[in-house]
Amino acid sequence: MSATLALVVAGCSSLGAPQSASVTPDIPSGALAPIQRTTLTGLAVQSQAPAPDLWTRMRAGFSMPDLDSGLVQDREQWYASRPDALWRMTERSSKYLFHIVEELERRGMPTELALLPFVESAYNPAAVSSAKAAGMWQFMPATGTYFELTQNAFRDDRRDVLASTRAALDYLQKLHDMFGDWQLALAAYNWGEGSVGRAIAKNENLGLGTRYTDLTMPDETRWYVPKLQALKNIVSNPKAYGVELADIGNHDYFETVAITRDMDVALVAQLAGVSESDFRLLNPAYKGPTIFAAATPEVLLPWDNAQTFKANLSQQRDGRLASWTVWTAPQKMAVSEVAKKVGVEEKVLLSVNTIPRGMLVDAGAALLVPRTASLLTDVAADIAHNGQLKLAAAKSQSTTRRVTVVARKGETVATLARRYKVAAADVAKWNKVGRNAQFRTGQRLVVYQAIKSAKQQSARK
Repeated sequence: MSATLALVVAGCSSLGAPQSASVTPDIPSGALAPIQRTTLTGLAVQSQAPAPDLWTRMRAGFSMPDLDSGLVQDREQWYASRPDALWRMTERSSKYLFHIVEELERRGMPTELALLPFVESAYNPAAVSSAKAAGMWQFMPATGTYFELTQNAFRDDRRDVLASTRAALDYLQKLHDMFGDWQLALAAYNWGEGSVGRAIAKNENLGLGTRYTDLTMPDETRWYVPKLQALKNIVSNPKAYGVELADIGNHDYFETVAITRDMDVALVAQLAGVSESDFRLLNPAYKGPTIFAAATPEVLLPWDNAQTFKANLSQQRDGRLASWTVWTAPQKMAVSEVAKKVGVEEKVLLSVNTIPRGMLVDAGAALLVPRTASLLTDVAADIAHNGQLKLAAAKSQSTTRRVTVVARKGETVATLARRYKVAAADVAKWNKVGRNAQFRTGQRLVVYQAIKSAKQQSARK
């Protein structure tokens, strides 16, 4: 048998190389052992099926080091004791969460970061803090400008779902590259990279540790990462905390739809078959009643409604799709003068442009004004991108002046408005906050009041 096998082996070798008399087959000595049957083990088959829901998909991407502290446990109890509020918050996130998880996976970033808007804004893209941070990622005006988020008279991209998410993830990645640690990156997102850098340098000089838990920082930042960790723990195992998360499918919620003409928000919503309020939940960046295509070439619509919008828009025969356009003030003017010039009631002009009473329109101000039936030209790109509402305080004795006031304990927009007998909407506008904002005790605020009653208001302070 050995001789026969040797011939077979030699024959096989000759198939791969030219035959030569000097080539001697290397045949092992001794009897060959018979081939034994065996069973392969340890080869797990990886399923390629998509995750059944978005929470499962998100959990698979958790990769940040865990923080274990009493602060985390405190926040776990806090969230778990409010199951209804937690469910509403997760339900609110269902419109945006799939997009954010997709972006994180595409960038190779930890999917825990998709929970950060819960900490920042409870996933409310229209949220505005008393410090003037806006959107679900809570960008301050200057930081938003640095990350190319447009803020003009007609839109605020700090609230835009796509733009703000892009900017937030860019910023978080930048901070991680800077500090090499996700907990420090998160602290810097909340406190500022300069503040974290100085805290690290201080500890280094003192021979102390430089981890997140080692640094001396404000209470808000000290609680910031524990809040995120608590939410991560709850999402990882909601049953263990006795809570229920809203069902969120592992699929797109919205579709991006092109806008090629200036269009009223109300018309877009009507053609899509959604309410205007629901439209603004996906498109919260638009301040006014009209979308200007030169600066906003696309909108977001729920998947099915996007198809409805496209079909209905193709049937639209009216050449004018927008009721409003932009007029630029040639000089400083009273609002009443502008109203007369553009042919609209003064109160309408004040309302649509959110101009406080008693203010003048400054030269170069971009104002929304009614569009005439014959005007089919859309707003130019430069104005749509850069238009600003420029106002000036009136100097007349019969108008108003700017007064800096100090917030009392528990002060809100409503209480400040009552204290100075002005409209709550004006207080919110003057201080660039939401209508329901609450101020910090001692925070300096702005109120415009009539000159003739200044002495009386001063006594009230």
